[in-house]
Formats: sequence, structure tokens, C-alpha cells
Amino acid sequence: MNVVALLRVAMRALAVNKLRSALTMLGIIIGVAAVIVMIAVGAGAQARVEEQIRSLGANILLLLSGATTSGGVRLGFGSNLTLSEDDAIALQRELPEAIAAPALRGSAQVVWGNQNWSTVIFGVTPEYLEVREWEIIAGHGFDPTDLAGATKVCLLGQTVARQLFAGADPVGQVIRIRRVPFTVIGVLEGKGQSLMGTDQDDLILMPLSTARKRVLGVGTLAKQRSVGTIWVKVREGYDMKAAEEQVRGLLRQRHRLQPGQDDDFSLRNLEEVAATQEASSRVLALLLAAVASVSLVVGGIGIMNIMLVSVTERTREIGLRMAVGARTRDILGQFLVEAVTLSLIGGIAGILIGVGASFAIAQVAGWRIVLSPESVVLAVAFAFAIGVFFGFYPARKAAHLNPVEALRFE
Repeated sequence: MNVVALLRVAMRALAVNKLRSALTMLGIIIGVAAVIVMIAVGAGAQARVEEQIRSLGANILLLLSGATTSGGVRLGFGSNLTLSEDDAIALQRELPEAIAAPALRGSAQVVWGNQNWSTVIFGVTPEYLEVREWEIIAGHGFDPTDLAGATKVCLLGQTVARQLFAGADPVGQVIRIRRVPFTVIGVLEGKGQSLMGTDQDDLILMPLSTARKRVLGVGTLAKQRSVGTIWVKVREGYDMKAAEEQVRGLLRQRHRLQPGQDDDFSLRNLEEVAATQEASSRVLALLLAAVASVSLVVGGIGIMNIMLVSVTERTREIGLRMAVGARTRDILGQFLVEAVTLSLIGGIAGILIGVGASFAIAQVAGWRIVLSPESVVLAVAFAFAIGVFFGFYPARKAAHLNPVEALRFE
């Protein structure tokens, strides 16, 4: 009996018990839909993490000033400004593979017209935009004269521009930061959330000298040239671990730290942090897919149970077919095709439901999803394999029935 004839007989047998066939397929439908939804959600989470990693910039080392103790209370990193602009200059001079960008951080209330917004202020040098791979989408950046003259100019992040100007062009406008007038010379491209979930676009950049003298600093800081952080970008082709050790060694030498003495700064390799976050999201995606796959296995067991019941119900039919010349492989093929047909029809229905549910989740819950053709093909292949695997035993049992005993079966 050829494949077309087997398929026709199988479809006729399934059509006799439509409700039972539909209920049998339900397990496969739910399983395939669950696999597609979980893979889409997991891949979306992974893609989101990758975007956040890229937003930090590539090959980044982050230096934070040290901690201090006040009244027996140990404060966090950055509370004791142990880093300086001179450290950044030395890093860039001594390490040709590095680009160093010092930064001074604070917060302030910003006012434009009758609008105001509390945001983060960063005093930076032009290298900061290069290190963070941050583009300017409107206006222009700082030049050396802005740093030398402590010019009152600034760049706005997307969130600040939206909150203050609500769609109007900020470039050329004058805003007040702690009552000091600043001219907006540019708007930064959107970066989105960081790995820690903070809004990277909720900030204002200004020349480091301006931030220290006019907004964030006091007299002692102006003399010390202190900064809170130094961002270091390692050029392509250089080893990050080796660069990390060179940066640490140079700073320890400049800060006159003795062997065995703790660093008075914190050095973080953001590449390692990013790799850890990416690995975690990948494990989450695999876990979600594995959990959803259990539904497919349960659906396969349901197919096997129904097929075994079908073999018992149709024992006399099987005996009659054998009596008129049906071979063992014909009976085996018939029941195997029935099982595979149930799986494939359920798989196709599951794909449609899974794709629809994925888009519904994205719209209702606001989650990022990534639907890939590979996940759809995988779901169909899995459904086919389930049909073959769980349908083989009932088919084999039917094929090896004794024709005489099958005809006498009540």
C-alpha cells in the first residue's frame, strides 16, 4: 500500500471519531504553542540584554573612586574622590591601547520656561562620547575651548529633552541648571536602559571644567582635579585582561600603594559583567523552552494512549484486513501514519496559536519577543518526532496481531 493510500485510510479512521481525535491533538497543540511562546519570550529577553550590553560600549573598563568611612559608617565607592583627571591623562599617555574619559557625577533640578526636571549631571571630556560610542543626533559636541574656558554649554539625553521640550527642538535653547544658564548645543541618541535597569538617557553632559567650577564642584575639588569615575575603552585587538592588569598597576604606582595594600579605587570589567548577564539570559531561554517541551511529551503520551485504545477497538477490522491480504507493514504503516497525522495537524494548529499568543503577550504585557523561523521548524519537527516515537508501539502491536484471534475478538 503506497503512502497516499495509507494517508487516505488514516484520515478516514480519524474522521470517524472527530471529538477523540481533536482531544488527542489538544496536548500537541498546547505543547507546540507553549514551545513557540517560550522560545519567543526567551529570545526577546536575550536580545534585550544584548542591546543593553551594546549600549554600554565595547571593551569597557570602569574605574570608580574609593570608599571612605565617616563616624564609623563605611560609605560606598565614589564617596572618597581618589581618582583625578591626571590619572586619566596618564592612562591615555602610558597605555596606547586605551582611551580614558574622566567623569564627575551629580544631580540637579533643570528648568526651561515653566517646565522642570530632576536629572543626573555628568561633567565629561570629549573622549567620553567616543568611549561610550554615543552619537549626537542633533547639534554638535564639545570642543577644546569649551573645556579650557569652562563654557556653559550642555548636551541633553533623550529623556531630559522629551520632559523639558515635549517635541520642540532643544538645540540653541537656554536652560537653567541650579540657577546657572546653559545653552543646549546638542541632543544625544537614545541608549535605553542599562544592565541595572536605570535610564541611560536621563542625563545631561557638560564640560568637566564647567561641572566642577559652576555646578558640582567646590574650591578644593577644583584644586585637586578630582573625578568620581574614569571610563577606559580598550582598542580592538588588545586583550582585556592584560589591559585590566596594566591599568591597575599604573594607578597603584601613581597612588603610591605598597604591595599587599588594598586598591584605593574599584576596577570593573564591564565585558565580564555583560558576559555574565548574557549567559544568564541564555540559560533562562533554554529553561523556558525545556519547561514548555514537557507539554509536548505529555501530548505524545496522550497520542500513545488513544492509539492503544484504537487498536483494541479495531481488532476485528485489523484481522479482516489481514485476512484479505494486508501485510504486517501495511498495518504498521496505517497506524503510524494516523499517529503522525495527529501530531502534524496538532503541530500546525499549535504554531498558529503560538504565534498569535506571542504577539498578544508583546502587546498586552509589553514584553520583547523574537519569533524566529528556526523555532517554528523545531516545533514542527518535534511534533513529527513525537508522533513517530509514541505511535510506533501501538502500530507495532496492531501489526503483530494474530489474524485468526483478531477475527474472533469481541
